[in-house]
Amino acid sequence: MAYGKDPALSASQGKYWGMFVCWLLGNGCLFGFNSMLTIEDYYTYLFPKYHPTRVVTLTYQPFILATTAIFTYHEAKVNTRLRNLAGYTLFFLSSFAAIVLDVATSGRGGIAPFVGICIITAVFGIADGHVQGGMTGDLSLMCPEFIQSFFAGLAASGAITSALRFVTKAAFENSRDGLRKGAMLFFSISCFFELLCVLLYAFIFPKLPIVKYYRSKAASEGSLTVAADLAAEDPACVERLNTKQLLLHNIDYALDMFLIYILTLSIFPGFLAEDTGSHSLGSWYALVLIASYNVWDLIGRYIPLIEQIKLRSRKGLLVAVISRLLLIPAFYYTAKYGDQGWMIMLTSFLGLSNGYLTVCVLTEAPKGYKGPEQNALGNLLVLCLLGGIFCGAVLDWVWLIGKGW
Repeated sequence: MAYGKDPALSASQGKYWGMFVCWLLGNGCLFGFNSMLTIEDYYTYLFPKYHPTRVVTLTYQPFILATTAIFTYHEAKVNTRLRNLAGYTLFFLSSFAAIVLDVATSGRGGIAPFVGICIITAVFGIADGHVQGGMTGDLSLMCPEFIQSFFAGLAASGAITSALRFVTKAAFENSRDGLRKGAMLFFSISCFFELLCVLLYAFIFPKLPIVKYYRSKAASEGSLTVAADLAAEDPACVERLNTKQLLLHNIDYALDMFLIYILTLSIFPGFLAEDTGSHSLGSWYALVLIASYNVWDLIGRYIPLIEQIKLRSRKGLLVAVISRLLLIPAFYYTAKYGDQGWMIMLTSFLGLSNGYLTVCVLTEAPKGYKGPEQNALGNLLVLCLLGGIFCGAVLDWVWLIGKGW
């Protein structure tokens, strides 16, 4: 057997350490961008006329979508290890650039610094286009727990940045200098964390026995994307479904991912940050809503670990995803007539359902396919996810109709 003399041992050795590393790598995938979203009060203070929360989100999307689409098309020939390392390195450089820009401009507002922020956001998008699809494809050919841990890490980055924002907002005065100190602290932590991810993926993750086992197994099934991490022979030429065939066989899963995120991003974060009115929580209100979403999104991604309540039916998943569209009128009428308690509850459900359905789809879809097909399907589903995010970010502007620019 080409992928291990003792398959049972190799397939489990280092599993829990691998899950922890995947969680950290998932964190690193969105930590920098979530930092930009979570300090929206600082950017709103600096750029009050430019709708920074919405513009930053919308700027991010075309670059991550285009990068992911290119890699999805060429997925079978791309060196996954180099792709992911390049992405995490770009994350580190972007976070560092945000600090340099703020220091260079002395924390001033204006169009030039705002354009700089948008350029940094675009680089974050290119980095995420490298990593999110690359890691999902790489982990899809391994055990489902790795995918679950990676996407739980994605959600945890939002929860962690929200918690840090509460601490910095309470520690520093609610002033320009206080907001600026909090922002710099965020990006300093982000720089450190992204560098840690580069080291983990380069030197720790590929040496785990379970990772070597699954990559060798994928190579034996015809995968060309894992060869750089293996001391293996040339993979055999094994017949596999192409990307178009995989899409046709999994069109419902692709639609699931698209609809989950078009709904979520049409509400989060722009609507929550700008269109929910004024309440007794004052300037804390938007932060509480964003934190509620992030925490429940994280919880939702762990619920599928309970086998009895994990949704596996393809029809059941599609019905659940479509039924979430009812949240749009629910948010509209709650913002117009409801109080902050109802809005927090709705936001929490938005996060919970987003995390739960994402993990259910991504852990069920790859089952029954060969390694190269699982890698391709993982990239394809992430492309649909990002397409939903992009369309949702565009639709988020619809909430401004009738309110003036």
